[in-house]
Amino acid sequence: MVVSDSQSSDTGTILRVRGPLGLKCQLDSTDAPLMHKVISRTFGTLHSQVKSEACVLAVCDSPVIIWPNRGVHATPDEITPNTLCEDLQQWIQTDEQESTGKRSARKKNKKSSSVSIINLHLMMEATTTGPLPPPILTRAIQKSHFLSTTLPMDCVIRTACNDTIKDACERLVEALTHQLCEMEKVILQHMKGTMLLVPEPLHFLLPEPKGLVTVVYPAGVPDSQLETQRKELHQQFELQDDWPYFRKANAYHFPNEPYKDGYLRNPHLALTHPTLDNGKVYMVQGIYSYHHYMQDHMDDNGWGCAYRSLQTICSWFEQQGYTERPVPTHKEIQQALVDVGDKQKSFVGSRQWIGSIEVQAVLNQLLEVTSKIMFVSQGSELASKGRELANHFLTEGTPVMIGGGVLAHTILGVAWSETTGQIRYLILDPHYTGAEDLQIITDKGWCGWKGPDFWDQTAYYNLCLPQRPKTI
Repeated sequence: MVVSDSQSSDTGTILRVRGPLGLKCQLDSTDAPLMHKVISRTFGTLHSQVKSEACVLAVCDSPVIIWPNRGVHATPDEITPNTLCEDLQQWIQTDEQESTGKRSARKKNKKSSSVSIINLHLMMEATTTGPLPPPILTRAIQKSHFLSTTLPMDCVIRTACNDTIKDACERLVEALTHQLCEMEKVILQHMKGTMLLVPEPLHFLLPEPKGLVTVVYPAGVPDSQLETQRKELHQQFELQDDWPYFRKANAYHFPNEPYKDGYLRNPHLALTHPTLDNGKVYMVQGIYSYHHYMQDHMDDNGWGCAYRSLQTICSWFEQQGYTERPVPTHKEIQQALVDVGDKQKSFVGSRQWIGSIEVQAVLNQLLEVTSKIMFVSQGSELASKGRELANHFLTEGTPVMIGGGVLAHTILGVAWSETTGQIRYLILDPHYTGAEDLQIITDKGWCGWKGPDFWDQTAYYNLCLPQRPKTI
């Protein structure tokens, strides 16, 4: 478990190299020191391969192939060692362009603050030049163990606008060799007999200026057994011990990779912040998924809004690594309320509403998360809760469930002016019944900024403010 290349910048291009490297070695003894020596020697061979002229980096979805250790030779011939990294984007084809046979027309925009991702595939040439030596056949009978596994190499570097392919290749080869060192350490540290734990590289986005870093963990080992390593990482990067930066669930999700579960993440990021006189914006910290009516083949239209708001909150705790428990279903939520004595057994499977108090109870029962409850006797008072809500998002950063009458919503943030008292609420509406279409959801206001008149001015409201555990 160690960190590899990192650079902090809001602009530029991320180059990500992935590919399998086969680790195969024959162990003639089960003596630990001898096995470690053989494994280390095999890793030495892999180091040589990565640094050899046989190493090839192929830019995904393009005809571009680069030999980083052969003078940064590349094909097509238009690409030279001095070609800018960001210019590789011009060769990458989208699905639409593949169907028309046209080369990508992506243009570099130096004013853009977004970071583009270029994926590369790590390969090794199988053929060699020159005459091959004649084969030699030998026969030996001996008892031995043959270890074979695939190392999932996954390295990232962030380049600046003026970085060339030559610059990037030098850093990529360095990152690959560094990652092999860390994988060797993980394998030797966690090896039990002749059983190997496959090393797993994960990337984490730390607060600026630290940026994107890579950690190699043993695959299959839960976070609960990696606390010592996480503490070391927090010390190394001078991070406070109250946020799970290095839990596996908190691994960075690259923007060009879809989520497999189909839920939208953080739709509020597509919105423009409201402008208030001397106002500041305070928002949810981290990642959540948007849960709303009619998802999961569940017809809860008209009664399940608080359940969906609770699911959004639970997704936040799961995706920040505070819990490994999946987002609960409606029945699991109902069963939790029965288990704590809040409801009768007949409640399970019903279509009964729940409110903020029940949300608080379920979070405590299923996730061991405590919550504060804010009572508002009438909706008009919500306009004066800017300071409390701003403080919540500043210190806790969790989504807030608000229930009043027969409606429940999720508050993701507030824009608030301390001098004028003006306030806007960032609302995620669980009453949406359509497809996971980000444009519709934001254009139609299912996720959007609302004024104080959004609330029923005479109805009472309860707000559930989940408190995040102060842990790594």
